[in-house]
Amino acid sequence: MRASGKAFEALSSLVQRRRRCDLYHSALIVTIPDGQFVIEMTPVPDESGEGRGVVVEGAVGSRLLGRFRLFRYEIRRWLDGIIPDVSEATSSVRLHIEPGLAQCLLDLVPSVPAAVWGRDELDAGEMWNSNSVTSWLLTRIGVDMAELGPPCGGRAPGWDAGVTVAGRDPRRLLVS
Repeated sequence: MRASGKAFEALSSLVQRRRRCDLYHSALIVTIPDGQFVIEMTPVPDESGEGRGVVVEGAVGSRLLGRFRLFRYEIRRWLDGIIPDVSEATSSVRLHIEPGLAQCLLDLVPSVPAAVWGRDELDAGEMWNSNSVTSWLLTRIGVDMAELGPPCGGRAPGWDAGVTVAGRDPRRLLVS
């Protein structure tokens, strides 16, 4: 994953005529009285998704290829789950969200659009990926997204796609 990200950023920076940036993959850890949940988009490792809290699956690269496990992703809402590479995280942001709103966020996870990863099939202006999932969920519960984003010198491709797509839904929740 790291090598493909570096290759993607090298090509993107060349095409866009800008310097290379660090790329960021986002995930959420949501704590409510019932426990801690990990919300993350990852490749599908096997067909036993229930044990990992899988609530959404989608295709990678093309809907046609998505028939094969190698070209599918899963979105997890995993009670007491783990993020395998969390120790390698270079940055983290803590948002304090009241328990009722955190529960609303958890309830929304199965509603995340199962758009094709790496494509802009939702006409949002950039590809859909893990960052899109995170920003979609946070936007839907009314978090001010102007305050969030990658650390200085970094990029989170797909972030704006999630904000854009979530903003189209008139049922958007608002933080009170």
